[in-house]
Amino acid sequence: MYSKRVQKLLANANPGDRVNVNGEYEGVLMPRTQGDADAVILKLDSGYNVGVKPEKIRKLKGGVALENFAAKKIKKKSGLPNLAFIATGGTIASRVDYETGGVKMVLTPAELFAVVPELEGKANFSVSAPFTLASEDITPKDWVKLAEECVKKLNSGAEGVILTHGTDTLGYTAAALSFMVDSPKPIALVGAQRSSDRGSFDGALNLSCATQYALSESREVAVVMHASYDDDYCFAHRGTKVRKMHSTRRDAFKSVNDSPLARVYPDKTEFLQEVRKRGAGDAVSRAAFQEKTGFVKVYPGIDPEHLEWFVDKGYKGVVIEAFALGHVPTLTTNKKKSWLKVMERATREMPVAFATQCIFGRVNPNVYRNLRVMKELGVIYCEDMLPETAFVKMGWLLGRGEDPREKMLENVAGELNSRLTEKHFI
Repeated sequence: MYSKRVQKLLANANPGDRVNVNGEYEGVLMPRTQGDADAVILKLDSGYNVGVKPEKIRKLKGGVALENFAAKKIKKKSGLPNLAFIATGGTIASRVDYETGGVKMVLTPAELFAVVPELEGKANFSVSAPFTLASEDITPKDWVKLAEECVKKLNSGAEGVILTHGTDTLGYTAAALSFMVDSPKPIALVGAQRSSDRGSFDGALNLSCATQYALSESREVAVVMHASYDDDYCFAHRGTKVRKMHSTRRDAFKSVNDSPLARVYPDKTEFLQEVRKRGAGDAVSRAAFQEKTGFVKVYPGIDPEHLEWFVDKGYKGVVIEAFALGHVPTLTTNKKKSWLKVMERATREMPVAFATQCIFGRVNPNVYRNLRVMKELGVIYCEDMLPETAFVKMGWLLGRGEDPREKMLENVAGELNSRLTEKHFI
């Protein structure tokens, strides 16, 4: 609620009306339930909100119906390719929450099409929304659902898949689909860093480019997001080699230990490396995940009880995000902090894999003595695999009843790069 002073200045103006404040700011009046009750909130024509201490307020003609979003159903047209559009939520499907000033997921696929009208004429879209979740709430069970939905759509005539998703765990889902779906056609995962009501909304370009990638000759699972801070083009990143590297930037996603698969514009795809080509036949579901898969990040002075907990709880496998080449505390002067004994126990009970927390580069068990000790215990050193990808792969293999000790280092979906060069560290 606005203060009594502001309510008096507002007179007959209500949230949704267009107003002028102090003869300087014009925009749509927003409601207020939190924060400074003496400052009015306006949505400017640029899409941004501004708080202003009012001395005078004048109601103008026009306004909007709040929480009433335009919707657009893209009509099917003969001669256009068919694409599957799978919506799961996230910032790309969000608008401002008029009560708190934050953003919330409210957009349906039809409302999202209205925000990005340029998609019309590119393809016919078969739309589904198996769930609506923020990416931080997505679980491995949801990965299985998405894999099965992708296979269903691809085997029902779709030439490719566009999957909208929140960005925080987009890399995890991309890795999961890379392992769980054997597809002869492309799958493009796409999100947005900014909500659709903001002037800096990045989802329009991302969606246009994801559509273009889904129509391309590739059959790879890829994350398609802004390549730079500008609205010029996107990169398609391999699903097992991509990471969100910035919390807010529009070009937050980068390929790690790999180059982007392609530079994607709204009207063309330029491949930057060799990719597996689109083929014929049905997509095959390989969806499975063992939920008792653990993930531990090592830090200085970490107590080995962190790993022991997973053993005691009957976990089936653990991925450890280790230091640099694959170090964990082993030869420490404080024997209680040494991981040696618990590692001896853990490797007897289940597969244990190491990936580097350096992000770039690879683990190597042959350089230092303590690394060789861990290798002799049976630790799987995951080469240049991203820790997140290693976790997903471990759980996927265990879910399929396969032994990670034998399969973890088989290159299934481009997750391993045998040769890293200077261009892979940007």
